[in-house]
Amino acid sequence: MRWLLLTLLSVICISSEAQIKKIFKFSTFYVAANGGTSISDRDVFSVSSQLTKEVVETPYDYSVIAGVRKIQRFQYEGSTPFKDGTESSYGDAATVGRNPFEYLFEINYTRQEGVKYIDQNHFIRYVKPKWLVKLEYVKDGFADIEYYETTQRLRLRGNKKLSFNIGALQRISEPYGHNPLDEWLLSNNNIHYTYLAIQEGYSVDVFASEYKNPQGNVVATSTDVWEQVVIPEVLSDYVEKKRNELPNQWVHSLVLGFDFYHYKKNWWLHSWGNLIPYHYNDGGRYSYHNFNNNEQWYDYSGGMIFGWKVNKSLGLFVENKYSKYWNRTWYDFKVGINYIIF
Repeated sequence: MRWLLLTLLSVICISSEAQIKKIFKFSTFYVAANGGTSISDRDVFSVSSQLTKEVVETPYDYSVIAGVRKIQRFQYEGSTPFKDGTESSYGDAATVGRNPFEYLFEINYTRQEGVKYIDQNHFIRYVKPKWLVKLEYVKDGFADIEYYETTQRLRLRGNKKLSFNIGALQRISEPYGHNPLDEWLLSNNNIHYTYLAIQEGYSVDVFASEYKNPQGNVVATSTDVWEQVVIPEVLSDYVEKKRNELPNQWVHSLVLGFDFYHYKKNWWLHSWGNLIPYHYNDGGRYSYHNFNNNEQWYDYSGGMIFGWKVNKSLGLFVENKYSKYWNRTWYDFKVGINYIIF
């Protein structure tokens, strides 16, 4: 995200006043908050010497979104008086927009069913008839994916509706595929989790049935609680800590893509796709090739927006986008029927 902001600021600083006005002309700054009731409270019963009841409460859901965007709407996109942060603009993910220069900087803080996460989507794209460049940062907290991406491509025009492109793509991300727990595997593929916990500062007194955390507090008084409650938390904390310590990895790849756009008032189709079939192997310790038997793999992304007004009353629509990088997938889709009664 930092380098994207620096890139935009650099462009602004070296631009004249007229160019600055042009950069921000027709752009929209927005901040919005949305909220609502989460899942209802749940009663949890347990029996030891007597029946006990515990109420599990889930705080309300919310999202706070802020951003700035300069993206011309496609003809099939309806206009709304305000941007409230709940819209799904699938067309933003397309490689080619309707204007030569477009950008989006958006951050979304969300709590859903008691779980907090952050989504970010920032990009700058510049498209000309024979070439295009795009800089992007994506963080999907719910899908647990985060990466920086730049691409430079030649556009091979087929016709006004369809174009193909080929070029290079560079990504920076954590070393997906690496599992920090692999170094703790035994010959039988089990994990010596108690020794790992001791290395992380926990203490174990089997005879006294006391298991203490690094702060010296007793967290379990039986083997069952230690193995079923504490150890999963130890392993989860360890993996997260090690993932944060690992250096980010560069991946240089070949990319092939296409864009298709057709619009008429009674039906429209907008689709795009990107195939990344080849990745340079730099021989690094955390290169994804090491976790894929030193073989190449296919990354890809794409989307489709289709609408058909069958007649004055009946309409059909399908919208979706899908991405698969490093064997991690994230996607959205909509499908439906509208019938207007006159």
